[in-house]
Amino acid sequence: MSQQRRGLGKGLGALIPTAPITDPEAPASTPSVPSARTSDSGLKPVDGAYFQEIPITSISPNPRQPRDVFDDERLEELAASIKEVGLLQPVVVRSIGVDGFELIMGERRWRASKLAGLDRVPAIVRSTQDDEMLREALIENLQREQLNALEEAAAYRQLLDDFGATHEVLAKKVGRSRSHITNTLRLLNLPSNVQLRLAAGTISAGHARALLTLDDPAAMDRLASRIVAEGLSVRTVEEIVALGEATAGPAPRKPRAKQPVAPALRTLADRLSDHFETRVKVDLGRRKGRIVVEFSTIDDLERIIGTMAPEAANAMRDLSDE
Repeated sequence: MSQQRRGLGKGLGALIPTAPITDPEAPASTPSVPSARTSDSGLKPVDGAYFQEIPITSISPNPRQPRDVFDDERLEELAASIKEVGLLQPVVVRSIGVDGFELIMGERRWRASKLAGLDRVPAIVRSTQDDEMLREALIENLQREQLNALEEAAAYRQLLDDFGATHEVLAKKVGRSRSHITNTLRLLNLPSNVQLRLAAGTISAGHARALLTLDDPAAMDRLASRIVAEGLSVRTVEEIVALGEATAGPAPRKPRAKQPVAPALRTLADRLSDHFETRVKVDLGRRKGRIVVEFSTIDDLERIIGTMAPEAANAMRDLSDE
């Protein structure tokens, strides 16, 4: 039976202590103590919760779950991803009876894991009923633990979906911009093969974000292979995507001649990119030029407009409130 791949991290599972450890020589009444991993990593203990991989057959669905219809096609897609990269977002359960657990959050992930043939799944075992306390502790630990880009994206997604956090709350709590949160979350849209390369460190988060501008998963995979084989820089990958060369098949193509970019224009584009926290292109033709500012969501667009022209942004918000 298929087993979950190791070494890719577990999203929120990397932010809390592992399962309690009980001294086998101690009496049965001796309380368990948290894993030493807490002090080694510098993470703060999370009251009423710990991380553990538990048998999937030990978990039963929550009878109070309001959602009772699950899209079979999307479950199959998630199961296929889990087979490739494992389950990055742990389910949240509570202990019931002897060696039994009941789902609190993550029934869709649990169902897909069963379809993927996993024997065990990563889980946050929770005893506290205070969602806000658990969410705040996880966000605080997110600042302390060094996660790879994919783990970070999975942690953001679970905090948004399961624990009711918002982009603004996450950005303030972890000291990042809202656009960073948004762009990191987009990494979860990568094909599973590309996610594996990102998690293994053979491509960077910058490479991955450049790949996300492609629409074709097969083209992403081909270009990711080229990044590894040829040692391409992020800037080179961006140029390949902009020229449309990434959508070509595996057959070699003649390189296209392109107009050299003036150093001053490239410097200006880099400064604007840093200022707006997004990619900015500056092109100068024979008769006219243009500036292209990329955005990922409507919220991201409103943030950029607010940076460019605060008065215009305020006027837009006033109109939307009327």
